[in-house]
Amino acid sequence: MEQLRQFVSAVLAGFMIGMGGTVFLSQENKALGACMFGVGLFTVVVFRLQLYTGKIGYVPFEKPKYILELIITWIGNFCGTVLIAKCVQNTRIFTASMTNKVTSMAELKLNDSLFSILILSIFCGILMFIAVDTFKEQQGSTIKVIAVFVPVMVFILSGFEHVVANMYYFAMANTWTFDTIIALIVMTIGNSIGGMLIPIYQKLFHLKA
Repeated sequence: MEQLRQFVSAVLAGFMIGMGGTVFLSQENKALGACMFGVGLFTVVVFRLQLYTGKIGYVPFEKPKYILELIITWIGNFCGTVLIAKCVQNTRIFTASMTNKVTSMAELKLNDSLFSILILSIFCGILMFIAVDTFKEQQGSTIKVIAVFVPVMVFILSGFEHVVANMYYFAMANTWTFDTIIALIVMTIGNSIGGMLIPIYQKLFHLKA
């Protein structure tokens, strides 16, 4: 039953990240779209939904069984992003402009080198840990909001790679190929490395139990 709860929570998290992606695709102003994308992550942290990039950073402090949670989370996130993509594709907001935008985004990502994708994913992983952990550890509501929205804006405006967001974009663009799968795997690895950098530092120097 607990694993089912985790899966449903992960589906909801993927759905909400896709919601943020939908807002981003709908906006001509990239900065505004990047800011509004943060609604997805904000919902995830407020309702404690299972998001892979929000959980991976805690591996150094968890027991081995946590790996199963991560696998369930990744699969659930994938299902959630595909679900919302299919929903959006059947609405009036899925215009030619949105189609062209997401197709161009997907092509740009898939034409990139795997090493570049890895580096950009590591950068994004670092930012996601900062966002989630700051929201979790800090007390003030203002800093919690800033901690969520600013890192999201930074990773989007910088062009960093977020595996769950890209699941949504690939689903929206219908670019399911072998290269897509490889790219998602590399993004997962990169987000994982980036997400664990600060926690490993904290663990090594006993800064966090």
